[in-house]
This record gives sequence, structure tokens and C-alpha cells, in this order.
Amino acid sequence: MNTPAQPHYTRGAALPALLRQRIVIIDGAMGTMIQRYKLQEADFRNAALKDHPKDLKGNNDLLVLTRPDVIREIHAQYLAAGADIIETNTFGATSVAQADYDLAPLAREMNLAAARIAREAADQFSTPEQPRFVAGALGPTPRTASISPDVNDPGARNISFDELRAAYAEQAQALLDGGVDLFLVETIFDTLNAKAAIFALDEVMERSGERLPVIISGTVTDASGRILSGQTVAAFWNSVRHAKPIAIGLNCALGAALMRPYIEELGRIAPDTCISCYPNAGLPNPMSETGFDETPEITGGLMGDFAKAGFLNIVGGCCGTTPAHIAAIAQKVRPYRPRHPQDPLFGKLLAD
Repeated sequence: MNTPAQPHYTRGAALPALLRQRIVIIDGAMGTMIQRYKLQEADFRNAALKDHPKDLKGNNDLLVLTRPDVIREIHAQYLAAGADIIETNTFGATSVAQADYDLAPLAREMNLAAARIAREAADQFSTPEQPRFVAGALGPTPRTASISPDVNDPGARNISFDELRAAYAEQAQALLDGGVDLFLVETIFDTLNAKAAIFALDEVMERSGERLPVIISGTVTDASGRILSGQTVAAFWNSVRHAKPIAIGLNCALGAALMRPYIEELGRIAPDTCISCYPNAGLPNPMSETGFDETPEITGGLMGDFAKAGFLNIVGGCCGTTPAHIAAIAQKVRPYRPRHPQDPLFGKLLAD
């Protein structure tokens, strides 16, 4: 894959070569797996939080401090299923998101712990033949810099660019200190939020002297083909391409079948950048064990079709996916070469 010219990577340096060799597997849903443990309020508290006045159950990012054994075990399950990249359990670990629980001061500690847990798990599974990578996950936060929270006041905002930038910089520095190999700005529903994250990452890496690959992953919310703040896939890409990500992609909100045309479009408009795709396991279904429709066999088959069509460089799962889904995806995409714009035979078998 001809990725854009980049400064020399001081971490994650082996990833570009791996992306040229084969389709790379990223892990599945953390929240879906945490639900299987049926954790209670006490699991989200330690001695320091024993008397915290707010309910903490459901604050999954906090588990890296209160139940690190659970997070470590989930990472290990995804690695055993074949994941090359695991994400830190930090989707909501910014001071902005943690303010909802009155835990903003713990943001740095949470990110540092999450990175160290993932680093330990990845190192245990790494081999010379299959190196494993840790992606520092930066989620969108529950605030939006582009959309008014008040229908009667279109100009109102509940957060500023500078506030987001500061929160992301704190998160990124802690993830870097904890040992991540790359950064993943994911589930982007507001491109301005993502640009704050990108700006913060650039500042942190320039200040530290470290340079890590960055993956940027947006979220098309429905059949309109737009992210929540109104941009089409093409507009989204043109808004973030200046960051020269090692991969651009989509995750969450849609299952693979509905996501397909948007992934295909990304591949067309970003010919020299790797494409990542980790969809939900179909549509929500409260009667399902995972809360989503698709079995591992269905999701794996759909992603195998994506690989055969030549769409993919990085693939995995989002909401509703499990280690079984990741194992099925890995098995189905294994025969196919990664997407390459100079290859006229997209999806040609590796054996050829």
C-alpha cells in the first residue's frame, strides 16, 4: 500500500510493512464483552471511590482502575482470536466524558492504566511472525463542537474547540506514556471534535519527539450516508486528510451490509491511504445475547466479501462483536491480499 509520506515512526514502525503484506485484524467490541461479566456497582469502585456520591456502574473506562483483571482478560481473548491490533479501553476516558461522573481528575490515571494493561497483553501474545500492536483509542466525547444542544438557539455550544483539544492532549499524553503503538480517533460523529483530537495528537507528538501512526474512523449514522454533523463521506475525508493518517475508515452505527457503499466510496476517493472497517454485528436486537443480530459466521462472511472485492486493509468489529466474530473475520479475509490501488486485480488470492 502506498501510504502518504510520513515522518519516521518511532513507534508502530512495523505496521506500514504489515499493511502491505496482508489484511490486518483489529479487535471487536469492549462494551459487548464487559456486559457478559454482569458487573455491579461495587465492581466500578475501589477504596478511593468507596464513598463517591455518583453512581458509577456503566462507566466502563473506570474498570481499568477497579477491575483491571476483566479488561486484561478481554484483551487476551481478542488476541487469542487473531487480533493484530487491540484498542485501549479508553473510549470515554477524557476529562470531558468523565466529568459526567465527577471523575475528570482521574482521566490521566485511567488512560495510563489502560495503555499499560493493553501493552502487557499485546506483548504476551506478540511473536516475530505476528507482532501485536496497541492502539490508543480516542472516542468522540458526549459533547459536540458543531451542533447546538438547544433547538431554539442554533449558535449555542456546550463545548469549545480549545476545551476538546486540551482534553484530548491530556488523554494522548497518558496513552503515549503508557506505551501505545498508534492512535485511533474513532466513532467520529462531529468532524470538528475529530480535528481537535488530531490537533492535540500533533502537539503531543511534536512535544514528545515521538511519531506514531494515526487511524481516523468516522461513523455514518444512517442511510443518508452522512455523519451526524452533516458531512458526506467525501467531505469528511477531505476535512481530515491533512493529518496524513495511515488509514481512514468507518466504524459503528451500521452493520457491514449497510456500510459497504460508504467503504467502497472511501476506497475510491482516498486511493493512496489504507482503508479500515469495523462495523457493528448488524442491527440491534435486544433478544440476542450480544444485543445485535449477526452471528460470527454472518459477519465473517460479509467481511470476507469485502476482502474479495478489494476494499480492506484493516478489519474488525464494533458493537455486538465478540472474539468469535473476530476469529471468523480473520479466517474469512485471510486468503485475500490487502487493498492496493496499483493492483488491477483487487481481492486476488494471496496464494496467487
